[in-house]
Amino acid sequence: MGTAYANVIIDISHEKVDRPFCYAIPEQLSGLVVQGSCVEVPFGRGSRLRKGFVTELCSVPDYPEEKIRPIAGLIEGVQVESHLIRLAAWMKHQYGSTMITALQTVLPVKKKVAVREKKVICRKASAEELREALVICERKHYTARARLLAALLEDDTLPCELVTGKLHVAASTLRSLQEQGLIGVEGAGAYKERLKERTRETYQPPVLSHRQRQIVEEIGREYEDGVGGTYLIHGITGSGKTEVYLALMEKVVASGKAVIFLIPEIALTFQTVMRCRRRFGDRVSFLHSGLSMGERYEQCQRAKEGKIDVIIGPRSALFTPFRKLGMIIIDEEHEGAYKSETMPKYHAVETAGELARLHGAGLVLGSATPSLESYQAAVTGRYGLFTLTERLTGGSLPHVYIEDMRRELQKGNRSIFSHRLRELIADRLKKEEQILLFLNRRGYSGFVSCRSCGLVLKCPHCDVSLSLHGRDRMECHYCGYGMPKPTLCPDCGSKYLMGFKAGTEKIEEQFLREFEPEFGRIPILRMDADTTKTKHSHERILAEFGEEKARVLIGTQMIVKGHDFPNVTLVGILAADLSLAVNDYRAAERTFQLLTQAAGRAGRGSRPGEVVIQSYQPEHYSIRWAAAQDYGEFYREEMLYRRMAGYPPAAHMLTVQIFDSAESRGRELAAQIGEKIAPVAKELGVTVIGPAGGHIGKINDVFRFSLTLKHENKEPLIACKDEIEEWLSSCAKPEKAVQFDFNPMHTF
Repeated sequence: MGTAYANVIIDISHEKVDRPFCYAIPEQLSGLVVQGSCVEVPFGRGSRLRKGFVTELCSVPDYPEEKIRPIAGLIEGVQVESHLIRLAAWMKHQYGSTMITALQTVLPVKKKVAVREKKVICRKASAEELREALVICERKHYTARARLLAALLEDDTLPCELVTGKLHVAASTLRSLQEQGLIGVEGAGAYKERLKERTRETYQPPVLSHRQRQIVEEIGREYEDGVGGTYLIHGITGSGKTEVYLALMEKVVASGKAVIFLIPEIALTFQTVMRCRRRFGDRVSFLHSGLSMGERYEQCQRAKEGKIDVIIGPRSALFTPFRKLGMIIIDEEHEGAYKSETMPKYHAVETAGELARLHGAGLVLGSATPSLESYQAAVTGRYGLFTLTERLTGGSLPHVYIEDMRRELQKGNRSIFSHRLRELIADRLKKEEQILLFLNRRGYSGFVSCRSCGLVLKCPHCDVSLSLHGRDRMECHYCGYGMPKPTLCPDCGSKYLMGFKAGTEKIEEQFLREFEPEFGRIPILRMDADTTKTKHSHERILAEFGEEKARVLIGTQMIVKGHDFPNVTLVGILAADLSLAVNDYRAAERTFQLLTQAAGRAGRGSRPGEVVIQSYQPEHYSIRWAAAQDYGEFYREEMLYRRMAGYPPAAHMLTVQIFDSAESRGRELAAQIGEKIAPVAKELGVTVIGPAGGHIGKINDVFRFSLTLKHENKEPLIACKDEIEEWLSSCAKPEKAVQFDFNPMHTF
């Protein structure tokens, strides 16, 4: 018996995606109804004809046949939802999940909410009057007013949300400048007209270098020829990748198609926002989880109706419902933020490739430190590879020193600062230049232990140690549990409880203790997960450092990703090898990427930069090649290890993750899955490791177990996943008890 039934989801523009309904395919539509087809079906008690989309075809219905009604007809024409439904089906097959979960991931927001009228700040005085006011504000240290006036000298009209959110200008400051007659507040309509006029007549894109122009012309030529290729732009920090993206976007928009521009994080710099708006006027927009439901609904509708050409945002912006998509650009493609940690556990780079294929669009990836997966695809010819090897931001690559902290200890230096780093810090403080100190940790210390009996204080709900914050507060970074630090050991009653492994707070304390006696008060900013909990705190800290309100910025990973501070001439990387100690096959790759990105923050202005990498493993290849800024050598050495161990991208991995609130029940389910998949895996040549307890055995009172499957090709792993899903369905196991993670970004 052939395919005779279709699961149809009804009118997905409605607020809720509930579930698909089963319909019979009439004989006259046999062969015409396919996955993603737009159809008319009778729905509800009155059998009113409603639009729906076919999510799956099947030969055996899961509903009584006598109650199944036939599809009324096929709606012709391209529907944007058709592509998204096909993408959801691909994601279900590739990553494992229910179809509804995949649909809820890809379908645009469906709740219509009234959107408040947007306002804009516009210049009311002449440019000369603004310059005079700017000089006065700078002299009186009215920094917020100065930021706004300087921005208005470049663009005479600015969106209000950018002024308050990115420039951090308060309403009281706006009122004061209004009263002086320097600025005005208008409706967004006036802003759109000004943007159109400026974009059409006055905007002049920067002149590209010879190499930038070559890349744009080659990719652009293939795009015009209808070749939907995938390309990797490997450019060192500050080499001008963004201008290449913008030039390509301009070509695509001129051809009448749209562009999705993905970034790894929500936070956009003000300069990036304005560069896009100057180039594309009001036909560029942004989509991210920080927007309200109404704002997200509005942006999806504008994209669907063809009212915008470019959407910028993190991973979820990939599913913007453009009817005519021409190109997807993914900046910093190596970032782990592009991998979803909820079902379906898709990777945005892989999913973008499938979406581009469905639309016949191009895919452009960019990074100074590409993922091994993308670089392997490029060197083997699956992707086009382009390189940018020169900085265009007005500086050269910094000089990098590697300091062996073992020798420092042998010399009697017990400080967290090596002798060289201490000398260079003192030199920069004298010259009033800025310093970045990077540590891949957060909080005051990694854990608290009793020096008498060795007890490590752990979270009662998770199998991890509690971290000390400040001097007397302990928190779990997985479930949020917190407690005061005890004065005595709970086991032996000893008073010798102490924290291990310095965090950002500890570094700040020691920095001030070592340098304030000589240099007096030193303004310092600290940026980590604890200091950026409040809204806009991330941008406020960066803005203050960019305005040179502080000489030193101490922080974790977030300070080294793409920021441009021309006055930073020294970067100190403390405990560079901490990330090498993580039980994860990607540890060396992440360390190399972090160190390279951190080093790239120095010397971006006219003055040369220096970088000090402090390590207890200075001979490790990831540290040596990061210091040399040599990605090619790191790739060759790391790939040897991946091939020997059978890790991605040399092979493919599937982690089958089991969750249960009862430890014995979870262990039993893991063993059952192992027994069930063993004969299938043997037949397909798949290696099975486990079952075993998770790397972290318990989080938030839920126990974790896993099996790891390996094969040089992905399809046998997908077949194993399908076998497990089918068995789980027949056993009626809870949907979230088992999850699948292909080529995981982190050890489970």
